[in-house]
Amino acid sequence: MSDLRETILVVDDEPRMIRFIRMNLELEKFQVIEAHNGLEALDRIRKDLPDLVILDVMMPELDGFETLKMLREISSTPVIMLTVRADEEDKVRGLELGADDYVTKPFGARELVSRVKAVLRRTSGPVSAKEAILQIDDRLSVDFNSRDVIVNGERIKLRPTEFRLLYHLIENAGWVVPHEMLLAKVWGYEYREETQYLRLYITYLRQKIEESPSDPKYILTERGVGYRFVDFRQARKDVDEGTD
Repeated sequence: MSDLRETILVVDDEPRMIRFIRMNLELEKFQVIEAHNGLEALDRIRKDLPDLVILDVMMPELDGFETLKMLREISSTPVIMLTVRADEEDKVRGLELGADDYVTKPFGARELVSRVKAVLRRTSGPVSAKEAILQIDDRLSVDFNSRDVIVNGERIKLRPTEFRLLYHLIENAGWVVPHEMLLAKVWGYEYREETQYLRLYITYLRQKIEESPSDPKYILTERGVGYRFVDFRQARKDVDEGTD
């Protein structure tokens, strides 16, 4: 009988920290594997294909940021960074390199397990859609099966979090979706205050779908409130009625 438990790779040069994380994740029925430096982590990712990586920032030789940068060249596996620094600059750097979340040391077991489950939910949970390929306009389409966007006929792959964010914006096209609601829907209820995550991923999406990311026509900012996806259905209806 195959083991269907999700596998978590823990990367840290402190054996005590690995033991603490392993014990608490195994209590939640996760399968845990470990690596003690960045190069070993990259090797295990290639061989073991974990469902999620918990990656410490402060490691000798190859630090967590460099490891993450190399990891993203070979894998889209979700990553939670561990750091002793709580400043926003470190968080943004990790997110820009492709991290999915951040946990600041010291942390409690409940917090870590909650973050692990939240990241796995949003990166592996299916998102249903009525239309397999949704045509926004002549320039942009969204393929809900492959989770790609098609821009001027070219397929562009979205990361799982980017896709979920775009999905919820499109579901509410024409309406302003508040920051807190997007954070709760895409990242989880406990992330409602993490506005830097939202700003960064909105930037990622705009870079992939907008003709001019600094002057967007699809994802519009409602300053101090939230974001609104253009009401493409109404625009399409107006065009159809105008051709009658």
